[in-house]
Amino acid sequence: MKKSVLLSLLTLSALTTNAQEITLKGKELFGDLAARQIGPAIMSGRVTDLAMHPKNNQIIFLGAAGGGIWKSSDGGASFVPVFDKHIQSIGTIAFDPNNPDNVIWAGTGETWTRNSVSVGDGIYKSTDGGLNWTNMGLPKSDRISSIIVDPRDSNNIWVGVLGALWGDSEERGIYNSKDGGKTWNKIHYIDNKTGCSDLVIDPTNPNIMYASFWEFRRTAWSFNSGGNSSALFKTTDGGKTWNKIHNGFPSGQLGRIAIAVAPSNPNILFSVIECEKENEKGLYKSEDAGKTWKHLNNDFALVVRPFYFSRITIDPKNPDIIYKGGLNGSISRDGGKTFRNLGAMHSDIHDIIVDPIDTNRIYVGTDGGMYRSWNNGSTLDIVKNLPISQYYHITLDTEEPYNIYGGLQDNGSWYGPSKSDGGIEARDWNSVGYGDGFRVLKHPTKKIIYSEMQGAENIWRYNVETKELKTIQPLQEKGMAKLRFNWNTPIVTGLHNPDRIYAGSQFVHVSDDMGASWKIISPDLTTNDKLKMNQENSGGLSKDNSGAENHCTLFTIAESPLSKDIIWAGADDGNIQITQDGGKSWKNVTANIAGLPKNTWCYHIEASNFAKGSAYAVFEGHTKNDMNTYVYKTTDFGATWTSIVTKDIDGFARCIQEDYVNENLLFLGTEKGLYITVDGGKNWSKFENNMPAVAVMHLDLHKKTNDLVLATHGRGVIILDDISILRQVTNEVIASDVHFFKTKPFVKVENSSFGSTASELEFVGPNPSTSAQIVYYLKKRNTFGKMDMEIQDMNGNKIVSLPVSNQKGINIVTWDFNEKGPKVAIGKTLDYSGFTTPLVPAGKYKAVLTKGKDKYTQEFEVINDPKSPISTASRAEQRTTTKMLFDKVQNLAFMVYEIDEMIQLNEKIVSKDKSYAKTANKINAELNKLKNTMVITTGDNYVGSAEKQLREKLGAIYASIAGQYDAPSPSQKANIESVLELFNKAEAEFKKLEKTHLSKILEKAKKTNPEYKLKTFDEFIAG
Repeated sequence: MKKSVLLSLLTLSALTTNAQEITLKGKELFGDLAARQIGPAIMSGRVTDLAMHPKNNQIIFLGAAGGGIWKSSDGGASFVPVFDKHIQSIGTIAFDPNNPDNVIWAGTGETWTRNSVSVGDGIYKSTDGGLNWTNMGLPKSDRISSIIVDPRDSNNIWVGVLGALWGDSEERGIYNSKDGGKTWNKIHYIDNKTGCSDLVIDPTNPNIMYASFWEFRRTAWSFNSGGNSSALFKTTDGGKTWNKIHNGFPSGQLGRIAIAVAPSNPNILFSVIECEKENEKGLYKSEDAGKTWKHLNNDFALVVRPFYFSRITIDPKNPDIIYKGGLNGSISRDGGKTFRNLGAMHSDIHDIIVDPIDTNRIYVGTDGGMYRSWNNGSTLDIVKNLPISQYYHITLDTEEPYNIYGGLQDNGSWYGPSKSDGGIEARDWNSVGYGDGFRVLKHPTKKIIYSEMQGAENIWRYNVETKELKTIQPLQEKGMAKLRFNWNTPIVTGLHNPDRIYAGSQFVHVSDDMGASWKIISPDLTTNDKLKMNQENSGGLSKDNSGAENHCTLFTIAESPLSKDIIWAGADDGNIQITQDGGKSWKNVTANIAGLPKNTWCYHIEASNFAKGSAYAVFEGHTKNDMNTYVYKTTDFGATWTSIVTKDIDGFARCIQEDYVNENLLFLGTEKGLYITVDGGKNWSKFENNMPAVAVMHLDLHKKTNDLVLATHGRGVIILDDISILRQVTNEVIASDVHFFKTKPFVKVENSSFGSTASELEFVGPNPSTSAQIVYYLKKRNTFGKMDMEIQDMNGNKIVSLPVSNQKGINIVTWDFNEKGPKVAIGKTLDYSGFTTPLVPAGKYKAVLTKGKDKYTQEFEVINDPKSPISTASRAEQRTTTKMLFDKVQNLAFMVYEIDEMIQLNEKIVSKDKSYAKTANKINAELNKLKNTMVITTGDNYVGSAEKQLREKLGAIYASIAGQYDAPSPSQKANIESVLELFNKAEAEFKKLEKTHLSKILEKAKKTNPEYKLKTFDEFIAG
């Protein structure tokens, strides 16, 4: 034991010898670095709960399985996220009926208990309509199914806690708070395996409530629904006492029980019951508030998968209209005797709400987002701005812009661009798979995409050019053991042979001909535990052998980027194995990991880019009800392992990404978001800048752009653009008062577009910035003294001033390569040429940061778009022409200013000497006549605008030339010649009038002494 501890200490020392400890945390470190959420919303995600304001049908709250809480203020037309700072798995949402405008409650932890659900961390309250939320307790509840606020007293709240999915829990049951959530008391409890799955209230008598309790348990290899403890209870005294109401219920064990009270007649109850006998399952009705029950219907649509579909909704005005969640969703108009499917929409219906004001309007939460209907569900329309897609994995290609490939829960497999004209919209995403999508891989050199669906039922090879689609998964062969594939089967392309692809069952399969043929290069690398291979009997009272519980399977495969012969494999039963000879021999190194509980799921292996023997392994034990974090590193092919977990990390981890340049820079995806270390794991910081606390399932780092791309299980794809700045963070940097980070040359991107084609209510993912980004670090927030930044040429001439950030940590200032725009002549209408700024030429520049009395300088380079065909000579001509027209625009502005000043001076003289009026009017008439040819002096900024004059013509050609990158075209040159002729004519006329009248006006002004000062040209431009 002493040797083991000593060895671990020595290993830790070896791992961290070159890693300086960086103690800055969170915002202090990351500063202005921010994530970019690109969706998509075309394939949305699972909606777990919906809640409508009881008096205002424009206000709707939506709870997502992994995407947080969203609010609509326009009747469900659009939604905005309101819960990003908190865990994103939502069980239920409830309004305070006494103050619904302001007070909303939310219970975290999804209650549709499939194998991939996230976890919760308690109950939350908002007192400002959802803008801010406070955790009000029950942190170990794991899954909250129901919240009821007493309509007589807002401080009296009842909460139904379903509890832990993966283990025993004493936190289950019904809780009550009488002080607004400050304290909680458990008022009804069955046992540590049975939780409250539904809690509903009689709308006419708050003392009457109904509670269904469900005995259930999931393991990594099985699911059990039902037992002797499942039951339906009723209280008539506000929860003090509870009694079973089973008169007419099925005999034997019960499973999940759905319960609903008719709002228009609270004596009418409906319940869907899971039980032992198939013919007794289904819909039950009580017409005497639960005293007796009658079995009405056991249609398949009502009883299918009760753990996933257990929500009944009754029309607020008509108790005969009933909705039931299910594969397609069902509606009955005859009190439950018969049902028909709702209209076409995504399958798997979890919640349905009915507008209490207009009961024809319903809202439906599905595995693929939220739908709206105006005719009771006969036809439905999807909400197109809910980017709550649930990715399992992502990979990237080397295209420009690069594409992101990934698979989603119940939404197939897709790929789309990291940027697109006008933003990344629905049209940019391409479907390349069905079912539950997982790994999607781009062939490294060919127009080939590999994708898969659950359990390797299909692995496809798709030729993007020819549209050829071929199924290529490894198949059972004579003499071969039955293949066991995980629901989330690992497939990986080779790093050394582009035609190679790996797949994992209990064996490692390899193909060197893109899946046409396969060979097994390993023995069974799992524990091969027969007790965990009885999936056909999984489900409990309702058999559920979907393949989601397949176990003793490989889950992660990693080929070393440094050697084709080094391959790692990790299994869902905890095994981690390595071969160093291309599969001829394998070594199980699981026992070498100190402190790792036995059989903890090996979720991800990352083979290092820096040493053949180095790798990272992420294990996660939440399927054993173990929420701890397990992340290890080896430098000796798995002989020894060192934990790189610190107390900074909250939540179990699923994936890790090593930087390609700095081995101390690591990114960790956890159940509660993204963590980053810049010192090899000594300290971790949670990244929260535009980054929700969402489950991060997979990470990938683009080698060319340095973008970190995250597959999240609830908020789609999230990108941290260019993380290279973090490679430079050292103790020397954070000890500096001010430090400028080195950046690549900034590219003046020349491509243009006419923008997005999306409608106003569609989600559009933002593109990355194309501006220059000057990045600096501040040791302390600047609170005293002026702080600003100038961009200068290399001779110190000011180009522009830029606003700066003065916060502690990393600050980013953006510059669009612009110089100062021209000052334009004042007219009756706006002249938009003044908003067109010339762009600086390629070259070197300086950013000069002034902080109090100190100045800090950083040189950087601007380069032309390397894809551009424009010649240097053409660029030079464009710039010369732009400068000439820029000067003309400003000269015209100054002439108009002088004309206005002379007219105003004349009017001031007349106010003091009426005898001068005739002369002044004559001079002013001549000046106004000229001005009318220089600028528009009548009309408006729309269709009422007058004929364009010199300012508009000159401004138009200036803006056109300044806005392009190449030399003026022959047509533009002809236009310039025409406009300059008008300019020269106006200038000559102005000089003539100035020579004729200005001296006389000034002479007259001396006598009357009006307040007057004519600015010089430089003063005018500067002012």
